[in-house]
Amino acid sequence: MSFDPAVAATLRGVSTATITTILLKQGVRRTWMHGPRPLPSAAGKRIAGPAFTLRFIPAREDLATPESWSSPKSTRAAIEDMPDGVVAVVDAMGLAGAGIFGDILCARMVQRGVAGLVTDGAVRDVAGVIGTGLPVWSAGVAAPASVAAVTFVDWQQPVGCGGIAVIPDDVIVADDDGAVVIPKAMLAEVLKAGPEQERLEAWIFREVQKGARLPGLYPPDAATKARYEAENG
Repeated sequence: MSFDPAVAATLRGVSTATITTILLKQGVRRTWMHGPRPLPSAAGKRIAGPAFTLRFIPAREDLATPESWSSPKSTRAAIEDMPDGVVAVVDAMGLAGAGIFGDILCARMVQRGVAGLVTDGAVRDVAGVIGTGLPVWSAGVAAPASVAAVTFVDWQQPVGCGGIAVIPDDVIVADDDGAVVIPKAMLAEVLKAGPEQERLEAWIFREVQKGARLPGLYPPDAATKARYEAENG
């Protein structure tokens, strides 16, 4: 899995709000994940990278055991398979009664070069997690270990996170407004439209600050577009 650093840099300049609007215009509405919110380590940051998916199912006593952490199919093994620059997207089915990852696993993800973690579950050892510097979006914090609520089953499969379908190698962007998925086939459209939309809206914002009225300005009518293009080349 490779991801062009220039693509990541471009996406870090486009807000999740803008991305959802671009995708809405393409007919894709379900892109924003319900539940994941930034921990302090992610506040004010925007990350972008290909989705590396992990999947949990509900805990069952014979499967969800501390011994399972040493299994070849474990979160530990999945982390060792994560390429540099990915965003780990963890499907915990919205079960926030146990921490799927803690400080040690997050510290290893930092060493692996992972761009961030997005989950509809919870994390534990939260002070340590924040201390690793890994940008994390989660649905909460919980003291119990993962096996108290969920069983890890696999990685790099299609998952649902926060009610949104995520396919490995879809692109994730996350910021203070939450996390969104860009379908891989629509990445080119976001890269084309996103930066220009940000420039346009920054200009509109400045016009509002000057006292401009909203009708015809936002969204811009033909006359406003012509004025914008004349002023911005």
